[in-house]
Parts: sequence; structure tokens; C-alpha cells
Amino acid sequence: MDIKVTDSDLLKSICNDDERAFSELFHRYSGKIYAKSFAYLRDAETCEQIVHDVFLTIWNNRKTLQIESFVGYITAAARYRVYKQIAVLKLLPLDYKEDIELHSIERVNNGGEELLAYSDMKTALDLQLQKLPKRCREIFILSRFQMMTNDEIAEKLGIDKRTVENQLTRALKFLRLSFKDLAVLTVILMDIFNS
Repeated sequence: MDIKVTDSDLLKSICNDDERAFSELFHRYSGKIYAKSFAYLRDAETCEQIVHDVFLTIWNNRKTLQIESFVGYITAAARYRVYKQIAVLKLLPLDYKEDIELHSIERVNNGGEELLAYSDMKTALDLQLQKLPKRCREIFILSRFQMMTNDEIAEKLGIDKRTVENQLTRALKFLRLSFKDLAVLTVILMDIFNS
């Protein structure tokens, strides 16, 4: 596959069962998902499973998925799985060997439930973001959804980096107050792919 082919073009081909296009997207992004997941989990096997789950969900749902930004989609999908894994690790005592089987059962993913949960979280977040001032919302979206650094945002908007930091702090404080469900808040505030 030509490296110049866009993600959108590859996704269209995947909808038509093109395994080569799927393989190309996998090779473009699997390393990034793995590296960023590993930075938080420090578990090679779990991170490989997260990469596998993200791409398996894409392939299994290729006929119905409507993805506007592939990078945004895989970022959110990987964040969700990393969060789930962190939550499982916090719930399970690490020193009890008899809990290993329970841990394995907890890690089984249901793609449909995950897509619905992601959709619900995105809708809730979108509603709350609309309540932020326009510039504050714009900076948050550039940071968390387009994965730009504070320096890049400052340069793009022609503002001081400190202003970017202040607006992000303001947005995050507002979202902390808006979301009472810690799980939703954690997923939203996780900064895995923004480093």
C-alpha cells in the first residue's frame, strides 16, 4: 500500500472488506497505541491485548462504524481499555493468586457495550463542552482530541503558552464539577496520547 493513502481512504476500503487496507492502518498505529498504553500499564501482554482489541473491534464493526477521525477514535478506544485495566488492577488484590482467574474473566471485552459506553461518554462530554467559553472549549478540543501540545496550541492560536495552560485548567476544573461519575471523568481526563 502506498503510504500516501489517507486514513479515510483506508477506512473506506476496510468497509469493503479490504484486508490490505486494514493491515496498513494496523501498521501505522499499533505501535503508538502499544507504546502509550505501556507507559501507563507497564505490562507487555496487556498492552498487546489492548492493541488487538482496538483493531479487532474496528474490523468486526467495519460495516457500521462511522469514524470521522481515525486517530481520535483509536485514541478514545485505547484510553477506554487502559482505564478499564487500571480499574481492574485497583479492584483486584495483586498478592492473591486465586484472583488470577477472576482477573482474566474481567478482561473479556464486549465490543457492543464498549461502543455504547464510548458513545454515551462522548455525548455527555460534548454537552458539557458546549457550556464552556468558545476559546476555552477550542483549546480543550485541540489538546485532548487533536492531541496537540500546549506549545503547538499556543502557536496555532497566536496566544501565550501560559494562556493555554490556564484555559485547560479552567476546562478541567469545570468538567470535574460537571461529572460526578469518577469513571467517566477519569476517561475524559486521561492524558495518555497527549504527551
